[in-house]
Formats: sequence, C-alpha cells, structure tokens
Amino acid sequence: MTSSRKSPGRKARAAVERTVLSTMHAASAVPNSDETAAQAERRQEILEVAAQLFAERGYKATSIRQIADAAGMMAGSLYYHIQSKESLFVEIHNRALDAAASRIFSAIAPHPSPWARLQAACVELLDIQLSLTSITLPLMNSIISAPPDVRSALIKKRDEFEAIFRNIIDDLPLPPTIDRDIYRILLLRVLNTASDWYRSGRMSHDQIAEQIFTIFKHQDLSDTDARTSTRAGSRAATAPGRSKVARRGGRPQHAP
Repeated sequence: MTSSRKSPGRKARAAVERTVLSTMHAASAVPNSDETAAQAERRQEILEVAAQLFAERGYKATSIRQIADAAGMMAGSLYYHIQSKESLFVEIHNRALDAAASRIFSAIAPHPSPWARLQAACVELLDIQLSLTSITLPLMNSIISAPPDVRSALIKKRDEFEAIFRNIIDDLPLPPTIDRDIYRILLLRVLNTASDWYRSGRMSHDQIAEQIFTIFKHQDLSDTDARTSTRAGSRAATAPGRSKVARRGGRPQHAP
C-alpha cells in the first residue's frame, strides 16, 4: 500500500465545496439585464439557506414555506427569485456535484498514471462524503424522494459526475475477467455510503481511502498465477518431509 498523504490544496478544495453556492457558478451571481445586484445577492442567500435545509431534511420534508421562513421572507415572495421547489433543488444539487467534481479533478490532475489517479480520486471523494460540512451526500441521497421528472434530471447529473470514475477505470490495466461497470458500481457504492459505516478514531479518512484503493487495485492475473504456482511448487517440494508418519496403535500419525 502506498503511503498515506494529504493531497496538495486539500483545504482549498474543501473550502470550495463548503462554499459551493457562492463559488462554483460565480457567473450566476452577476445580475443580468433583468436583475439588479441586490436581487442577485438575495437569490444567492436563498440558495444557501435552501441547500442547508435540503441537506438536513431531504427534498420531500423541505417545504417552500420553511425555505422562506429561514430566508426571512414571505413564501409568496420567494417565487420572485425562484421558479419552483423542484428547479431550486435541481440547481443546488447540480452545483454541489460540480463542486465535488472540481475537487476531484484538482486532485487527479498531477497524476499521469491511471492507478495514481484512481487513488487520488478515492481519497478526495471519501473526504467529501465524510466531511461534516459537506452537502453533497445528503443531496445525492434525496434523489429517491424527488418526483420522477426531477429525479431524471438529478440522475443525469449524477451520471455526469460518475463519468470521472468511469474514465479513470477505463484506463486501468484490469484483468479481462473483471467487468469495469461492476467494478465502478462497487467502488462508488463503498465510497458514497461511507457515512453509514464509518466510525471515527481508529483510522483517518485518508487511511481508509488507501485501504479501499488497495482492495480495488487488482494485479495482472498472469503475475498472480505465477506467484501462486511458485508457492504451490514450494509447498509440494517440502511436502514429503512434513508427511512422514509413524504407525502407533494401528493409526498413521504425523511425526513430530
């Protein structure tokens, strides 16, 4: 297993994700011809408030009235800044995944090797999912409670995000017996459900990511078979010396 290390700029990338609504799409904060600077700033505040509510309560349990109350405005006034609860959630969900993707791209950029890129991606995604300030995982988990039309838009964005891992895995020198889609699904399942099984204390986020990466780093089968054959041959060569028996009481027993 390679040594555990923190990726360069981890704190900077974490800051990006924590402030996703104000950094990833900065252009959206620039008022258009029909929007004043004050209106753009107010809308940004609504996005940040709604993001926290969606992350804490989930899509279904979060109402427009709750968002308006948290933003300090009347529910009817909220529609001046947003089209609907559905469109608001899709926008926030997409921004969160964009921020997570930005962190992962930054983490893998220095690495030319596919295995090194996968390792960096695993470390970064696990850190995102286990961060107490992250809204990425809660928003992704809300997909199931969203209406069908909203769910389809969310799944499309999730698939775009997972393409990062799909492209990395496509470049891995995996044995031909391993299905790359199943490989990717299992790896992402472990990383994306980390908050369900992770317990702090024994290992750091980076150490756990290293363990996951090591388990998924498959060596070429020809090398594995060669080592297995060597070990089997070694055992066979020493077997006669270990299998001497002496008959005591009519029963064959191994000699000490």
